[in-house]
Amino acid sequence: MHGTATGLDFFAARRRCTHNPAVPKAASVPRFFLYGEPPRAADERFVHIETIADRSRLHDWEIRPHTHRDLHQLLVILGGGGRMRAEGAEQEFAAPALLIVPAGVVHAFTFHHDTRGYVVTVAENALAELSRREPAFRALFEGARSVDLTDGALDATELEEAVVRLQREFQWTAPAHVTATEARLVTLLVCTVRATAPERPGLARGTRGPRAAIVARFRQAVETHLRAGWPMNRYAKVLGVTPHQLRAACLEVTGGPPTHIVHERLVLEAKRTLLYTSLSIAETAYELGFSDPAYFSRFFSERVGVSPAEFRRRADD
Repeated sequence: MHGTATGLDFFAARRRCTHNPAVPKAASVPRFFLYGEPPRAADERFVHIETIADRSRLHDWEIRPHTHRDLHQLLVILGGGGRMRAEGAEQEFAAPALLIVPAGVVHAFTFHHDTRGYVVTVAENALAELSRREPAFRALFEGARSVDLTDGALDATELEEAVVRLQREFQWTAPAHVTATEARLVTLLVCTVRATAPERPGLARGTRGPRAAIVARFRQAVETHLRAGWPMNRYAKVLGVTPHQLRAACLEVTGGPPTHIVHERLVLEAKRTLLYTSLSIAETAYELGFSDPAYFSRFFSERVGVSPAEFRRRADD
């Protein structure tokens, strides 16, 4: 085995054993439906909206680290502020602001007690359906972030109007309620795309076209099969393209080969596990599909710059 975790050696080292009796049951990051609610499958058209105070006040305005399996969240901050932690990085925010949290991201919030705003939750299936008509919606949830709207008074006003109308429709039971709720959600997402566009030059160009579609489907396949250690030819087969086509699409859209997407996603998941669980380094390696903990440590160190043990130690300091 080579010292660098690339190519066939990488995938060979990640062939997952069906069971490893030496590894105890994993202690995992808390996973909720909505915060504090047991996990369950979301309806394909699931949309939920509530004020930040509704749930945060019950927990002294502190939402501890957790994740949602298939729910994306958009927080519209209209007053107050606080701190968001996502994937180990902390960001301060103050109204007016947007907080974007994709499904699967470990996140936490500490709100000022006077914070005013809304939390909009959208099921992955609902977002996927809307994104087929407008790919920019999918691009919104590529990563967790905080967006300062201080210099965008018009954007902040339009977002406030859109989210208030969505909540009003959400609470009604008038005829065509479901369709009207979806329409209000679309308006809110459009406002969000426009409010964040200055941060994302070329957004429309970068999220359209057949190669961008291949990369989007590849990312979804990686999410599903991350721990299985699939080689690129198997991903290509599932996607209905050749390995050459998959590589060309990734190079054009992301600037790197498809293995970079897999490696980045593995590093992200490793960081989550090290930050938010009590699993040992070896247990983390097995949890992520590596058959050799030493190889996992080299893989992590080459990409992060420190060993898994040092990464955890620095986070605890």
